Amino acid sequence: MPDYSLDLTRLAEAYAQGRLTPQAVADDIYTAIAAAADNPLWIHVVPPQQMTAQIAALALRRAAGEPLPLYGIPFAVKDNIDVAGCLTTAACPAYAYLPQTTAFAVRRLQDAGAVLFGKTNLDQFATGLVGTRSPYGACFNPFNRDYISGGSSSGSAVAVATGLVSFALGTDTAGSGRVPAGFNNIVGLKPTPGIISTSGVVPACRSLDCVSVFALTCEDAGHVMQVMRGFDGNDIYARCDTGDAMRHQGSAGHFRCGVPAAAQRKFFGDAAAQAAFEQSLANLREIGAELVEIDFSPFLDTARLLYQGPWVAERYAGIKAFLEAHPEDVHPVTRQVIESARQWNAVDTFEAMYALQALKRQCAAQWAQMDVLAVPTSGTIYTLAQIAEAPLQRNTDLGYYTNFVNLLDLCALAVPGPFRADGLPAGITLIAEAFGDRLLSAIGSRLHRAGRVALGATGFALPPTTPTAAPAIAGEQVLLAVVGAHLSGLPLNGQLTTRGATLVGPTQTAPQYRLYALPGMP
Repeated sequence: MPDYSLDLTRLAEAYAQGRLTPQAVADDIYTAIAAAADNPLWIHVVPPQQMTAQIAALALRRAAGEPLPLYGIPFAVKDNIDVAGCLTTAACPAYAYLPQTTAFAVRRLQDAGAVLFGKTNLDQFATGLVGTRSPYGACFNPFNRDYISGGSSSGSAVAVATGLVSFALGTDTAGSGRVPAGFNNIVGLKPTPGIISTSGVVPACRSLDCVSVFALTCEDAGHVMQVMRGFDGNDIYARCDTGDAMRHQGSAGHFRCGVPAAAQRKFFGDAAAQAAFEQSLANLREIGAELVEIDFSPFLDTARLLYQGPWVAERYAGIKAFLEAHPEDVHPVTRQVIESARQWNAVDTFEAMYALQALKRQCAAQWAQMDVLAVPTSGTIYTLAQIAEAPLQRNTDLGYYTNFVNLLDLCALAVPGPFRADGLPAGITLIAEAFGDRLLSAIGSRLHRAGRVALGATGFALPPTTPTAAPAIAGEQVLLAVVGAHLSGLPLNGQLTTRGATLVGPTQTAPQYRLYALPGMP
């Protein structure tokens, strides 16, 4: 890896001070990629000559005065996300296709000046939490190569953890944007479903899929998410962030943090994981959390619906034609999972929907006691050999604390925590109700610093930060509609953004409103 940190704060400073250039960073990254070639985290790497052209075009845009908030920031995307002109494989070569357009979320990042280095390995069709179900090879953990990297967004997580990119995109349906973060000592942001477009993403469970962000810090992940935000009319599950859920009293400096009752915590016999979680709970108290034990059973009952109910049929729907025509080209474990959908019928589906609605009501009673929920990112970690021995059961174990989140329309942030006694990472995940993403980022940033760990596997410390007032949890946000020069990209928009305004999305006035264009005004 380069001998400097790729976190956004330090890299932007280095560019501003002339100590680094995007091309110099690219050259160092290519050297690092070659040195780490034994870990199969890449499916496609952008050729160096194309990278040079990409950076040259970026320099012209900057010289023209175009605002580029991610200028020269290197990133990667999971290979179930489309990039025009680059094959999308979903880790299945026979399925590969050449997209003509780039995914909405990726395009927003490139428009902001981020530099794409390639596409990363994954559990085939984003089905798995292990990182081993790929014909391109199983990614190994950078802290101990006998252990798994986690999945399904394995390559993206390892690329960030080993300092090859500043951030990477994954996807998260059942925990694929969180489990790899926990196993690689990095941040994994799974946004509120629908606020980041999934246009151009190979569906796993289309109604639940989220584009996720892996980064070295909570601030970096939040900044990337803000850039990707924007309503996409081509995504049928897109929604505007109205801030509705930020309704609890208090602030990120003092908050009620739910934790599963002690009897409901499960570590699968892993004492090191249990001890690490207890230390993370102590860190939460240190930053102002009031810990509240809750009944975790409705969350667990929801989690069981994802793979032990008809939602698995949604995975079948996503690749039905391909699977029926090319069953031999699908990884045997992946095929076993997806083909299990055939046992479910429409009646089962409706019964499961009713059960989910009842569970949401039960979970709401628990949310009345807390502002956020804290759980281990995973109750344990397995070796590559252990996964090979029992691929389905041990994958299920890894989803104990993750599988319920998208079914319940929640957002989550996996944060690095104190390391286990055996030297492996152990993360903690913060969960909030829909549109609580900013709250999680604020709390997560403080919790990350309390953990006193390095950035990923790079050895670099967290960048210094300037203390800011903790964002309020409730009552201090308003929806504001603007026209004219305050619109994005126009001269007065800065009067909003410098005061902390964030764009919810474009809209139109109702027909009864009459607006007048004035001479000389935008």
